[in-house]
Amino acid sequence: MERRDFMKLSAAGTVAGLSLATVNRAAAGSQPTPPGDLYYTEASQGRWAGKGKTHLPLIETSKDGGKTKVKVTTTHEMKAYEHYIVKHVLLDKDYKFLAEHLFDPTKEPLPVSEFTLDNYSGTLYALSLCNKHDLWLSSAEI
Repeated sequence: MERRDFMKLSAAGTVAGLSLATVNRAAAGSQPTPPGDLYYTEASQGRWAGKGKTHLPLIETSKDGGKTKVKVTTTHEMKAYEHYIVKHVLLDKDYKFLAEHLFDPTKEPLPVSEFTLDNYSGTLYALSLCNKHDLWLSSAEI
C-alpha cells in the first residue's frame, strides 16, 4: 500500500470512529464532552501542576438587555514569542465554538479578550492556549 493511500485510509477511519462515538452519545442522550487529556483544569493540572494560577482563563460576565458581555483574562505574562498565550476560545454548553481572540504577544501585555453573546444562558467554557504549557479550560454559568 502506498503511503498516500495509507494516510487517506487512516484519516477516514479516524473520522468514522469519532462520528460513531458522537452518534452513540447522542443516542444515549448524553452531552458530548471532550476527552480530559486534551486540556488541563484547576482540578486536573496534570504534568503542569502548579501552573494553573497563570494559565487558567478567568471568566467575568455581565448582562446588558439580551446581550451577555464576557471578559476572559489569563494572568500570564507575555514574553514576546518566547512564552505567551496564543489565544482564547469560547465554547457553548455543548462544546461548540462561539468565538475566539488571537493575541500578538509583541503588542498585548496581558491576554484579555472581550466578547458579546446574544441571548446566551447556561454553561460557558473558555479555553486559554499557552505556547509552552498547552490548553487550559475554565467554565462559568450564565
